[in-house]
Amino acid sequence: MRAIVQNSVGGPDVLVIADRPDPSPKAGEVLVRVKAAGINPVDGAVRAGYFPLLGEPPFILGWDISGTVEALGPDVTGLKVGDAVFGMPRFPRQAAAYAELAVAPADEIARKPEGIDHIQAAALPLAGLTAWQGLVRHGGLKQGQRVLVHAAAGGVGHLAVQIAKARGAYVIATASPEKLDFVRSLGADEVIDYTAGDFTSKVGDIDLVLDPIGGDHAQRSLKVLRDGGVLVSLLDVSDATKADAGARDIRVERMSVVPDRDGLAELGGLIDAKELAVHVAKALPLEEAGAAHAFLATRPIGKVVLTV
Repeated sequence: MRAIVQNSVGGPDVLVIADRPDPSPKAGEVLVRVKAAGINPVDGAVRAGYFPLLGEPPFILGWDISGTVEALGPDVTGLKVGDAVFGMPRFPRQAAAYAELAVAPADEIARKPEGIDHIQAAALPLAGLTAWQGLVRHGGLKQGQRVLVHAAAGGVGHLAVQIAKARGAYVIATASPEKLDFVRSLGADEVIDYTAGDFTSKVGDIDLVLDPIGGDHAQRSLKVLRDGGVLVSLLDVSDATKADAGARDIRVERMSVVPDRDGLAELGGLIDAKELAVHVAKALPLEEAGAAHAFLATRPIGKVVLTV
């Protein structure tokens, strides 16, 4: 099979096309013929050596996949050869999604929603599960709550806005000025240009904040949360922020996304109900993985995908 391999950490140019042996599924696994592979910011961080999830190279990046079942390992039920599937297998271990073939645990993938193609499906799992798990499982989102989503035009953010709206929340979203109209089109009730002053002066009485940015955003977000609210962060939160939150009975959740077949089914249901759409900024062929990583670094609206 062809795969994108990196033999050293570094910039996008370390991603090279190479031939690798075809993998074989073991018990409880399926072999997927990959049609598309999503790219996420974590991919770039691992590639550059900032986030060494996979240890030292060589390795094959990628977690988001969409494709068709090529073969079944022993003891797999509920799937058959030819089924269209998608998922985020093995995260944070190596899933090797940037390849023509990938092996995935059968219980970490789900049937692809019929209403989207493989490119859109490959863009959905990691960002969609992060938004779903952050809002619903960690945040305990309830109908009628006021939710603040930071970086709402990004991969996680644009899905989080739609998920929160689908669950009956009042959604306030932050974005840069050139992305405000896009965020409005997602259904956000209020949008805030984060370059036009401190967001803390423009919003308040928030029940739940989803923060994919980190830095001082967590501390500043406490100012807009009501007592007893919830702050869900995708990055580490300082001890000082946790202490300040505790003094006001604000629950702080530092989350990392995990493979989640039930969550994939929930996302698929929202897709089929037309309550969720994934925006793909650009799709490039597998051989152009380096160019795709470079484009993602420009912080486009939505997701970037490799076609296989």
